Order: sequence, then structure tokens, then C-alpha cells
Amino acid sequence: MKSVILRGIAGMVLAMVATAGLAQQQSTNRVAAKTDWSVFVESNPTACWIVSSPKKVVNTRDGREVAARRGDILLFVSFIPSQGAKGQVSFTGGYPFAPGSQVSMEISGQTFQLFTDAATHKEMAWAPSEADDAKITTAMKRGSEAVLTARSARGTKTQDTFSLLGFTAAFEEAAKRCSN
Repeated sequence: MKSVILRGIAGMVLAMVATAGLAQQQSTNRVAAKTDWSVFVESNPTACWIVSSPKKVVNTRDGREVAARRGDILLFVSFIPSQGAKGQVSFTGGYPFAPGSQVSMEISGQTFQLFTDAATHKEMAWAPSEADDAKITTAMKRGSEAVLTARSARGTKTQDTFSLLGFTAAFEEAAKRCSN
């Protein structure tokens, strides 16, 4: 069920990635900033999301730190009433993920797995279910940082550390704005 919904909203999510990167620079549809998280709203169709960029990025290959060219690295939580998305967790690593790989998300000693879909959305990862979204966002509200570890199609291991300062306030703001 989750993958069907994701395929249905994938275009919107990818548009949000592009919009968020641009909006963070131009602030065209950002409605609030809560410490390290920004809140964005679109009206047609109604969509609200919060987004943050990493505070620390480490790229390694064969156990050694390497430079890697990556696009936008963003962690999202989205609310899209028309698609039934309420607190949907997603991540873009700024590169195509290795086929069949997962993204590991560690928050305060808890580990969660996000799935990737190399066939259609090469740079996106999502929680596998609404129940997982709820568990992850609960952990994010309680934690201070989220560390996402992934592997690129070229074999580079990435570790991106996101601050969770302001997450709860941003989450509540987005949920309120999209509670139709």
C-alpha cells in the first residue's frame, strides 16, 4: 500500500525537493523556520512539509574518507491530505542509491530502515509504512539528531547527520496547516 501511495506522490515529492532547495534560498513558500527545520506549504494541491539539511556529511569508500559530488541532501516529513500522507518520512541523499539498498536511520540508539526504489526514484528513500512513519517521527521528537547511512550506486558510503532541534515545533506547524 505504501509503495502505491509513494508512486502516486513521487512526482510531487520530487517537485518538493527541487522547490525546497530553491525555496530555502528564495523563501518563496516557506511559512516558518523552527531552529534547524523549515516549514513549507503549497496550496494546489494542498501539501505541507518540513525539511532540514545535514549539519555533518561524511563520504567514505573502502574505509577512507573521500570527496563526493552530491546534489541536495534533505530530510523531509510531508503532509499531503489528498494522498493520505500524514507525517510521511523521506530522504534524498543527493545521488542515486545502490540498487536494492536501504537507508539506515539512527535516532537515540533506535535504528530504522528506509527503502529505496532504484527503478523509478533513484535518489529518494521512504519509511516502509505509515506505522514506521509514526515510530520514526516519535523518535525524532524525542531525539537530538538523526544519522542516515546509505550507499550510492558507485559504492560510496554516506553518513549524514541532521539536527532535530526545532523538529517538534516544525512538525506540529505543518500538521496544523494540513489538517483538512
